[in-house]
Amino acid sequence: QVQLVESGGGLVQAGDSLRLSCAASGRSVDDYAMAWFRQNLGEGREFVAAISWNGRSTNYGDSVRDRFTISRDNAKSTGYLQMDRLKPEDTAVYYCAASRYRGASRQSESYHYWGQGTQVTVSS
Repeated sequence: QVQLVESGGGLVQAGDSLRLSCAASGRSVDDYAMAWFRQNLGEGREFVAAISWNGRSTNYGDSVRDRFTISRDNAKSTGYLQMDRLKPEDTAVYYCAASRYRGASRQSESYHYWGQGTQVTVSS
């Protein structure tokens, strides 16, 4: 079993940066894809970014492409989401996910393990 814990969320102003971290435990995720999704209350879960098990392939949602960067450090069993030029519409709870599959899937159904989420709030 894999446990995922997100950290790094907070309240920032538009144009600022944040880096989210996702620490995995319980089992190595070196051969798992990892991803970030976000969700606001009453809305569906939105794909943000994904990275393949070896970091060689990444995938981004259209609304964050060129502003966000996903990465991973398998030695630390940790994934990251660097968020730059934040906008108020980026406000959401951000969830880390891990998949037993290796590819950087955009589909939430591909992910088997989820964290509890971290709140990101961007003020205008």
